Amino acid sequence: MVDHLTTLDYVDTDRIGAMGICAGAGYTANAAINDRRIKAVGTVSAVNIGAMFRNGWDNDVADADALPFLEAGAAARTADAQALATGGDLGQIPMAPLKEEDAPNEELRQAWEYYHTQRAQCATAPGYGLARSLTQLISYDAYNFADAFLTQPLQIVAGSVAGSKWMSDDLYARAASGDKQFHVVEGANHMDLYDGARFVNEAVSVLAPFFQEKLGA
Repeated sequence: MVDHLTTLDYVDTDRIGAMGICAGAGYTANAAINDRRIKAVGTVSAVNIGAMFRNGWDNDVADADALPFLEAGAAARTADAQALATGGDLGQIPMAPLKEEDAPNEELRQAWEYYHTQRAQCATAPGYGLARSLTQLISYDAYNFADAFLTQPLQIVAGSVAGSKWMSDDLYARAASGDKQFHVVEGANHMDLYDGARFVNEAVSVLAPFFQEKLGA
């Protein structure tokens, strides 16, 4: 994406910023770690997708205890190799609860609602991934080398009651940037910052001036 922006005459390549939401925020941080052309970074309800799969939504699983998921991913790869040869189905894993009754708490029930009802469902986003991906997800760290290379100005936004807030806390703690801020939206959970008007407006009221200041109005 940044490569493409640099080809556009109307883009000032010294004023490219990046902002992401949920796993997109983790990928945004990772992109900024690796790409110095990104001059300012914003995150909302950040999720380090590797940490989420490895440590759980509430950060209650130790790294070493996630080993069975790596083993399951490897087994899925073996099964998929056979399935591809015989026309069988590939193994799947949910990215959020696929059914309302699968949600372990209200916040993740809202994740089901967001992705699987008229609230925001999309026909091309079925809500599951391939089980074989566990071999990459479990060992992935979106914030890898943040303590050395994430030096750009950073504005983090997260809800005070978000189960995912620990991943924003982790990013703030690990980022090497000497210019970093953390705005907590009181009363907001993870999904509230997707489309809850009051909460989104508060996030925008923080992010817009941040990017204006760091990149120039």
